[in-house]
Amino acid sequence: MTGETRYRALFLGAGPQMHCGVGQFTRLLQETIEKLEPGTSATLTLTRSEGSLAEIWRAVGATQSVVCNFPIVAWKRVMFTPLLAMAIARLRRRKVVLIQHEWTGLHWLRRITYMPALLLADTIVMFSPLVQRELASDPLLGWTARKSVLAPLPPNIEVPVGIEDSKLRHRLIAAKRDGRLLIGHFGSIYPGKQPNALLEIGAILKQRGLKPLIVYIGSFIRGVDKVEQEFHARARELGLADDVIVSGFVASDHKVFGLFSEIDAFCYPLDEGLTARRSSILTCVQSGRPLIVAGPALPEEFDHHPRFKELIARGAIVLVARGADNETYADRIASVVKRPPVHWPFDFDGWWKDIAEAVRAQL
Repeated sequence: MTGETRYRALFLGAGPQMHCGVGQFTRLLQETIEKLEPGTSATLTLTRSEGSLAEIWRAVGATQSVVCNFPIVAWKRVMFTPLLAMAIARLRRRKVVLIQHEWTGLHWLRRITYMPALLLADTIVMFSPLVQRELASDPLLGWTARKSVLAPLPPNIEVPVGIEDSKLRHRLIAAKRDGRLLIGHFGSIYPGKQPNALLEIGAILKQRGLKPLIVYIGSFIRGVDKVEQEFHARARELGLADDVIVSGFVASDHKVFGLFSEIDAFCYPLDEGLTARRSSILTCVQSGRPLIVAGPALPEEFDHHPRFKELIARGAIVLVARGADNETYADRIASVVKRPPVHWPFDFDGWWKDIAEAVRAQL
């Protein structure tokens, strides 16, 4: 190793002004590692106005490892500089730790942007055996999966003390007074989450006279796909145009859980099945509302994540056989909403300590 180092790890971030799940994850991970080992980590902010070549060179020189949760801000303005920082780290013989959440679920254009990061990484931290297998099966970059290790993913959001009112929450309260069945879906909306499949289930519930209102708490990911247009077109085709709400980005955790408090059940008919990388699932579970989701594709999906496995065993997460038809999901929703909310014990700090220890082992 060349040069004098002050830190074990340098985390690449986009600053506190970047409100997205990617940035939140990086911040919480760095803060948890710093609590476990004070004074051993630092953050380098990379934005359009911050993070010059000289600043990157100096920051990399002062650390043993560079940790990059790529892209550092959700597919927005900062793509090149994190790759530059990783390249400088390799040039200066620092270890590069890449945090990789997805692979096949990404649009092919987005996978292309990941290619340099995968090549530059010394270690790739992944959260799902299924995603690990997807990368290993890639004809061009499959060999990089040999650099990967599994870590247990925690939720980005902790249940806050108290909730915050909002116009949308009052709208949901009024809907419940009218006898509506509120089905929730939380997180970014993109094809991998099969948002249209939930519409199909809603149409079945409506035919049964259960008056569903499907509430998507989140916003559509902007990209080359026409996800939002196709979603609303399908809702109209199914006669659900007035039975669907898309909240858009909700900035406050207090507001998020205020909305959660009115949801009767969450549902995720994931084509790939439940994987251990689904942080949004873990956020929903903390609400105490029942959550129905397709079962995992691999029997070993949660072997590295005992806390996630325990939630399934306790019934906080209700599995439906992968490949089940929409009628089955409708049946399960109709049955679970009859049970009262159950607030499961959830050690948020413990979940983050688990991943921090896993990442520290790679530094």
